[in-house]
Amino acid sequence: MPMTVAPEQIDRIVWNQHHDPFEVLGPHQIHQNGKSVWAVRAYLPKATEAWVVCPEERQEYPMQVVHNPHFFECILEREHLKNYQLRIKEGDHERVIYDPYAFRSPLLTDYDIYLFGEGNHHRIYEKMGAHVTEIDGVQGVYFAVWAPNARNVSVLGDFNHWDGRQHQMRIRNNGIWELFIPGLTYGAAYKYEIKNHHGHIYEKSDPYGFQQEVRPKTASIVADLDSYHWHDSDWMEKRRHTEPLTQPISVYEVHLGSWMHGSASEPAIDAEGNPIPPVIVADLKPGARFLTYRELADKLIPYVKELGFTHLELLPIAEHPFDGSWGYQVTGYYAATSRFGTPQDFMYFVDQCHQNGIGVILDWVPGHFPKDGHGLAFFDGTALYEYGDPRIGEHKEWGTLVFNYARHEVRNFLVANALFWFDKYHIDGIRVDAVASMLYRDYLRPDGEWVANQYGGRENIEAADFLRQTNHVIFSYFPGILSIAEESTTWPMVSWPTYVGGLGFNLKWNMGWMHDMLDYFHMDPWFRQFHQNNVTFSIMYAFTENFMLALSHDEVVHGKSPMIGKMPGDEWQKYANLRALYSYMFTHPGKKTLFMSMEFGQWSEWNVWGDLEWHLLNYEPHQRLKYFMSRLNELYKSQPALYTQDFSYDGFEWIDCNDQRHSVVSFIRRAKDDPEEYVVVVCNFTPQPHSHYRVGVPEMGFYTELFNSDAREYGGSNMGNLGGKWAEEWTFHNRPYSIDLCLPPLGVLVLKLDRTKDLPGKSDQDAN
Repeated sequence: MPMTVAPEQIDRIVWNQHHDPFEVLGPHQIHQNGKSVWAVRAYLPKATEAWVVCPEERQEYPMQVVHNPHFFECILEREHLKNYQLRIKEGDHERVIYDPYAFRSPLLTDYDIYLFGEGNHHRIYEKMGAHVTEIDGVQGVYFAVWAPNARNVSVLGDFNHWDGRQHQMRIRNNGIWELFIPGLTYGAAYKYEIKNHHGHIYEKSDPYGFQQEVRPKTASIVADLDSYHWHDSDWMEKRRHTEPLTQPISVYEVHLGSWMHGSASEPAIDAEGNPIPPVIVADLKPGARFLTYRELADKLIPYVKELGFTHLELLPIAEHPFDGSWGYQVTGYYAATSRFGTPQDFMYFVDQCHQNGIGVILDWVPGHFPKDGHGLAFFDGTALYEYGDPRIGEHKEWGTLVFNYARHEVRNFLVANALFWFDKYHIDGIRVDAVASMLYRDYLRPDGEWVANQYGGRENIEAADFLRQTNHVIFSYFPGILSIAEESTTWPMVSWPTYVGGLGFNLKWNMGWMHDMLDYFHMDPWFRQFHQNNVTFSIMYAFTENFMLALSHDEVVHGKSPMIGKMPGDEWQKYANLRALYSYMFTHPGKKTLFMSMEFGQWSEWNVWGDLEWHLLNYEPHQRLKYFMSRLNELYKSQPALYTQDFSYDGFEWIDCNDQRHSVVSFIRRAKDDPEEYVVVVCNFTPQPHSHYRVGVPEMGFYTELFNSDAREYGGSNMGNLGGKWAEEWTFHNRPYSIDLCLPPLGVLVLKLDRTKDLPGKSDQDAN
């Protein structure tokens, strides 16, 4: 049979060196002997014989070997050829498949590619990656990956015995490689084999893969993100019409992998009631397994609801290879980690949170990524996702690489990723990790090891533009969500809108408040009189940004001591100090975040490999601290003065911040648009009680003691004011009235004017 394709073209296929195998493989209409015929070609590396099967005719046509013992061709004289199959004999085994190279209709359009190259394809994850679809009536999986500097790319998987010769992809514009593989469906494990121009081969997970194998395996898995039936429509609709900054936001920060574990001897059950193979935690905790997303929904959500928190913040749950990274070294940005179950299981977790009135915030890590061989590093044999210059593109102290924010496709990858979690998983917010490391080119870099920007400055202008774009996009699609910056520097307008030049976040962690307060509470109370500024200084800048007060995981690791261990004094004073700190935190302007275990006073630092010390809740002091936390959240959510006006001077007013000698501060918190809605807060930060401490107030009347952190039910000494105090016409603190209070030791009081009580003697006057 005369050859219809040049031998060098065949060789390029055989040696996996062809940029477009569709030019050679699959059906080709050619002219032979004056006739128009079809030449069907296939490269089948393990085959000894092959046939073309035409199902409509129920006919088989043998294929001939051409030039190479595994390159086959068949000439068919017919006008049309559609949906043929290949019967392949491989040793003693036979199989019938649809020919991948017979399907040329791409899922990715030229317009998709244009938007991606421009950096503005917001839902690129619906086209890139692996998608179950149907072409010409045949179901399969469409694969697309961006690798512009690769010489060749193939899809690997169990379906081809991880042989890169069998499913070679073709390149489209902008370096996107694609291939439709018929017959595949959900659950197929796959990778990309990427070969650079030097012939070096890299096996990579899918950057847009929706699921990965459980570590230490690293293959991506074709996953279904569209069949889950959500039950949170009321929550989503309410969120869309709500301004979150005027709502109470009290966040419980949790690491799902160490909040609580299960036993490997007690298997988890999937949604269909089948046992799930356990995912073991680590050798440091023999016999322990991770709880699944569904088990966490059953255990964690009721616990958080009981404590009264409004939101859960999850340390990164995007796929990561090393448990000890806490999730902050991500390899699968579009994949919810398989440690705890499937994508549908995580959807169920979020759904259950919403049905129980709890929002979900994810830690998101667009600042850097690890160097693991299967990940984004050196993805197509070049510095693709990272900057090429290590002076910009590497965090040596962390051993990670920095995203190249100047590259449109990289920026698109990240912007779409932020949108993806809101879109597919219904999350309510992101907390962007390590923003300072993104904004400054000299971050953790000594002189001589960083490169200035084009204006000679240290700012990473491309990173700032990327953050603005991300926030602009996600708020455009999903009003009512949260975007929180962990930013520790004085970069201006972090939480200001992008249209006035801000970065576009709506909240920023207040790292200054955290450091000042922990330094203050760590010292012996006698010395606090010399450090009143630690308590008061935060108000000087409290309204320059929309701040969130956070006591996070970073404060209870690496030898910093657990929260209760930071407190001075005997055991009683440690608990009292902790209650005073939390009370000041929840009455100070700003939203709130508290890390798991802080609510019950764990005595050990957080250990990512172990459980929280749940046995401590068998003891009364820890029970009472946990109960105190639930009542503090209840107070916070019940008083609009404590949350509706966190970001304006109109919501805060000092009564007295100058009583250094007694380490006492007092202030008023006011609600938005309601001058009659306010609370009075008085804090005594020493163990010395004061039986007659006068505080100026704005109005006459009875001030009910709403909250006392020293109450007996919380483990305190139960000093207080018998339910409240009447104001007197005694000018004090430049106010016309004042109240004479009993200040408990290391205690915080919250009082509110009771407008239902008549002044003493007023009812008699009205009667006359």
